[in-house]
Amino acid sequence: MGAIENAKVTVVGAGAVGSSSAYAMLIRKTARHVALYDIAAQKVEAEVLDLAHGTNFTGSSRITGGADLDVTAGSHVVVITAGAKQAPGQTRMDLATTNARIVSGMMRQLLEASPDAIFVIVTNPCDVLAVIAQQATGLPAERVMASGTVLDTSRLRVRLAEAAGVATRSVHAHIVGEHGDTEFPLWSSATIGPVPLLDWRTADFAGFRRDELDAIAVEVRDAAYRVIQGKGATNYGIGLSVARIVEAILNDERAVLPVSTVLSDFHGIDGVALSVPSVVHASGAVPIRETRFDEGELELLRRSAAAIALTAQTLTP
Repeated sequence: MGAIENAKVTVVGAGAVGSSSAYAMLIRKTARHVALYDIAAQKVEAEVLDLAHGTNFTGSSRITGGADLDVTAGSHVVVITAGAKQAPGQTRMDLATTNARIVSGMMRQLLEASPDAIFVIVTNPCDVLAVIAQQATGLPAERVMASGTVLDTSRLRVRLAEAAGVATRSVHAHIVGEHGDTEFPLWSSATIGPVPLLDWRTADFAGFRRDELDAIAVEVRDAAYRVIQGKGATNYGIGLSVARIVEAILNDERAVLPVSTVLSDFHGIDGVALSVPSVVHASGAVPIRETRFDEGELELLRRSAAAIALTAQTLTP
């Protein structure tokens, strides 16, 4: 399909996550035109004005926005961050009913304004909302993706790199499943460079222990709770991960990222959205069916699927 020239990206929601996503895309030159939409007129206009004041330093990128849905028209990618935010002590799944109504209510309008757009759902619980959004629009599954475990995977790679004493980009490991409490790392395929993770040794590093890896997995899973407890929201990390996903779409990169789409006969799983390694390009995201799971990992994936399915079944958006 090829890279999209002069691309427009709309971010729906001018809260901490939406504004940070727009900021990240501007400074990374992700898209030529970033639009910010929110029904809170004073808030969104202030955020657009603040961001616009910095465009002297971002090259040709520009920021527009407002409280009129027309500002979203003609977008190539629509990023949805609108919704109730996660409070300290609250799980992502606790947000499901409120945010399902919000997302379901706006999807058809957004699609009408941008009929060819790829949709990226960031609002939590993003996996459940990807199912709701895809059902509301009838779009092919590849055109509606959740940001999923892209940020969780970055958190994992950062921790492994710190422990092993290597560059983060040399770590190849994924968090998969639900973006939430049932997520888990694919240890069976994790490597540093070409070396299996458990085989990595250097003069200064004696190797990973299983209990150490288990502790890192828990730390990664619970990282958002720690950030929320300390400052009320996660925004910078997710903003940067959103920019990375959007870049893969607009540049037709065919990058492998663990985004979340509604799965069809993926290792026997149907009808739920889970993060698995997927090829992300200008037409959307396609799960890599050849992804290998050992027996324990496959059981954990099914556990994640069951958690998502249970929540989705209880919603009445």
